[in-house]
Amino acid sequence: MKKYLLDLKVVENTRLAPQFTLLKLRGNESLPDMLPGQFAEIRVDGAPNTFLRRPISINFVDRINNDVWFLIQLVGEGTHRLASLAIGEMVNVLLPLGNGFTMPKQTTEKLLLVGGGAGTAPMLYFGEQLTKMGIRPAFLLGARTANMLLQLDEFGQFGDVYCTTEDGSYGEQGFVTQHSVLQNQTFDRICCCGPKPMMVAVAKFAKAHNITCEVSLENKMACGLGACLCCVENTKDGNVCVCTEGPVFNINDLLWQI
Repeated sequence: MKKYLLDLKVVENTRLAPQFTLLKLRGNESLPDMLPGQFAEIRVDGAPNTFLRRPISINFVDRINNDVWFLIQLVGEGTHRLASLAIGEMVNVLLPLGNGFTMPKQTTEKLLLVGGGAGTAPMLYFGEQLTKMGIRPAFLLGARTANMLLQLDEFGQFGDVYCTTEDGSYGEQGFVTQHSVLQNQTFDRICCCGPKPMMVAVAKFAKAHNITCEVSLENKMACGLGACLCCVENTKDGNVCVCTEGPVFNINDLLWQI
């Protein structure tokens, strides 16, 4: 897909949790087509020690208001600067980057979208796109505690939402692979994004039950264009750049021990 370098205006910057902010950016012209699972490289201005753009998953595309949403986890100086942006400030964004999740060919396909932490971000836009096709997915969202489960109302607009928390403060206690929905329902495909140990566990479950599974890798991506080689992943086809060949991969293409 064609890539665009855009100057977008901040229209909302809301702290959803101590370590997460929802940044909404608006374009003067119609936003380009974007696929669920793709990401953007956002330039960080006003942070002296931040030289590289920050790769952030596309959380949602609001075509009515011409907004693109980014769910940002606050980790270092760059992401904290993004969280401090004021309404009306301009942000330079390169998008869309990478390859997204495979869209179903059959409306009868039953999908489970699994997200953990910041990995829930791409699942919202994916769910919205599926509903436009007439598919109502199931969401399985995991977090350490209740206040780290984000955008539950928004997810509920597009599918059935199931949750786990490690401390049992919301939903079922435990990890996503321990949720009862995996025993009580059957799925044709599982799509997953989150911490690598969680994705590996989901991949093991999918492989054991002969379920097609795609995962979105969160390797460090400095440039987003395959030039810096920071995000290399070893696959059955050799070393590839996650930012250009992914971030979404079928688990059968990865050399994980599953």
